[in-house]
This record gives sequence, C-alpha cells and structure tokens, in this order.
Amino acid sequence: MNFLAHALLAGDEPALIVGGVVGDWVKGLLPAGLPADLARGVALHRAIDSHAETHPAFCRSRNRVSPARRRYAGILVDIFYDHLLARDWPHAEPLAETCQGIYAHLADWREHLPEHARPAMALMAREDWLGSYAGLDGIADVLWRMSQRARRPNPLAGGEAEFIADAAGFAEDFAEWYADARQFVAAWRAA
Repeated sequence: MNFLAHALLAGDEPALIVGGVVGDWVKGLLPAGLPADLARGVALHRAIDSHAETHPAFCRSRNRVSPARRRYAGILVDIFYDHLLARDWPHAEPLAETCQGIYAHLADWREHLPEHARPAMALMAREDWLGSYAGLDGIADVLWRMSQRARRPNPLAGGEAEFIADAAGFAEDFAEWYADARQFVAAWRAA
C-alpha cells in the first residue's frame, strides 16, 4: 500500500520502481510472467515488506493503532508512512516531479504489468495518488476508497484519526524505519 516509499526505495532503475509500485498486484512465485528486471522490482517490494513487518519502529507504529482498527494496522501504517514521506519531502527534486516520473515509468511498462493492475495504475496517475498523500485529506480519501473496495465492512474509512491521535509518534517511527529501510535496500541491491 505504501507505493511512494516503495518507488523511492527502489532507486533510479525504472523496472525496480515499477516493480515496487505494482508489487501488491503480483501474487505467487516470480517471475510470474514478468520480464526479469520487473520481477526483480517485485522481489525488492516483497523484501521491503518483510523487512518492515519485523522492524521495531514499524511494530511500534502498528501498536499505536487503536484496538478497533488493529486488524488493519499494517495497511494504516503503510498509508501513514507514505503521508509522512510526502508531507516532509526529503529530496531536492519536488514531490510533483518525482510523482510524474513514477507515473511515466508505469506508463512505459504498462504492457508488462498484470492485466488486473493496469486500471489501478492508470487511475493512480490520473488522480495523482502519490502527490495526494502529502495532505491528510489525501490519506483520508485513500482510506475511504479502500474501505469501499473491501469485501466486508471494515474500519478503514476515518482511519486518519489514528494518525492524528499520535502524529509525532508515527513520525518518529517512520524516520527510524525509513533510514533503516534505505540501508536494507542498499544491502539487498548489493547482494
């Protein structure tokens, strides 16, 4: 769910960036019919997810989510971390330009994406999901849309209240996790 973080952690290689963004739509064993470099991007996405799930800061963030939404804490934290990344943008290139570059890579690789991911990737670009994460209203909209797509009732809509309740705590956790995730990705790429 944290598309922006996955794209940035992937570095400069378009296939890794696209694999990072589309990773949640690719199931099963790799290469899953994907070109090798795109499959490597999905593998990196999965490695980052595994790293996050066991990272102490990510675990602290999940525990900051109230019991009413705890079942969805991983999803919420992913969205909150993309919000923090966009809100406190740490790069020289403006967020809007970075997002447009990511969308261009997705369009360039469209024919290689899983068929069922293509409409979502086009919608992501058209509605500028990544750029919208900078504002609380953007993550509120994402959480509402996710709540509507789920097969059963869930408490994702309004989930931004969890972030508001402990924004400083989530920000501290994110800063620790992101620094470690960058080191993790550097080691993964070197291996």
